[in-house]
Amino acid sequence: MSCCVGLLPIDRAAVLGAVIAGGKSTRFGSDKAVATFHGRALIDHAIDAVAVHSAQTIVVGREHDGVASIADQPAPRMGPLAGLAAALLEAQARGLPAVLSVPCDAIDLPQDLLQRLSPYPAYVESLPVIGVWPASAAGDALDILKSEGVHSMKAFANRISARAVQLPREPVNINTAADLERVERHGL
Repeated sequence: MSCCVGLLPIDRAAVLGAVIAGGKSTRFGSDKAVATFHGRALIDHAIDAVAVHSAQTIVVGREHDGVASIADQPAPRMGPLAGLAAALLEAQARGLPAVLSVPCDAIDLPQDLLQRLSPYPAYVESLPVIGVWPASAAGDALDILKSEGVHSMKAFANRISARAVQLPREPVNINTAADLERVERHGL
């Protein structure tokens, strides 16, 4: 059963920003989070991008200097939903009602992202790891992760009746070293 009845408005002061960074980077071939873009690690770009939209920021799935870090839940290496589940639990513990999740390669979030994802729950249709989610949905995420079914962000979004949002320009999705090289060479 879904945690949410209706859609909720959003305010930056109520948001925990979560950089989801516990992936294996299999397609990338090395640790994507620390790969550099314009001389800085991708994860540092993502932290800066999410901090603009949130009251507090965390990194999920790995340690990162200078930022509070937490482990995926219920266990590591279960995909982005495990990172989101951990962030939702952390938001509850901090008394924040919402989580803005972004991947560790989020280098070009729109300045009006929160407005575009309001009311929430809502996610970017082309990249569902970018979304605003109610902290009260932590149990829903954990139930999916403990089930035999599909453990995807879209399965979670469907379960809690989150809206899919199209952005005017698709966010960069860096899956391979060639993707990063192309973005570095040709710009965003």
